[in-house]
Amino acid sequence: MPTYDFICNDCNEHFDVFLSFAEYGKKKVSCTHCKSKNVRRRMTKVRVAKSDEGRMESMADDFSGFEGLEDDPKSMGRMMRKMGREMGEELPPEFNEVVDRLESGQSPDEIEKSIPDLGKTDSGDND
Repeated sequence: MPTYDFICNDCNEHFDVFLSFAEYGKKKVSCTHCKSKNVRRRMTKVRVAKSDEGRMESMADDFSGFEGLEDDPKSMGRMMRKMGREMGEELPPEFNEVVDRLESGQSPDEIEKSIPDLGKTDSGDND
């Protein structure tokens, strides 16, 4: 049975209601906190699951023109942030630091000089 999110217009509390498709729009909903019928449906974010192939295709479509990015750190940072989100994996804190610096306009060379251990493994070797 689907869950629907509501907000009470009287007490401003958020609450969920389980309704079948047949009940939705027909059954009256009351606030679970104050019992008011003065409620409205709350629209929540929708998350679409993509396959690895779908994520890669999406990134390829968005970033088909990589040329010139090395001269535009802000665009490079935006591209890297989107790629990080598309990957759907937990990224190390250094990734966010680098992307933040790129988005602020710092060049990759400046970032590399200020973070000398960036990209090195525990053994000190590059990947």
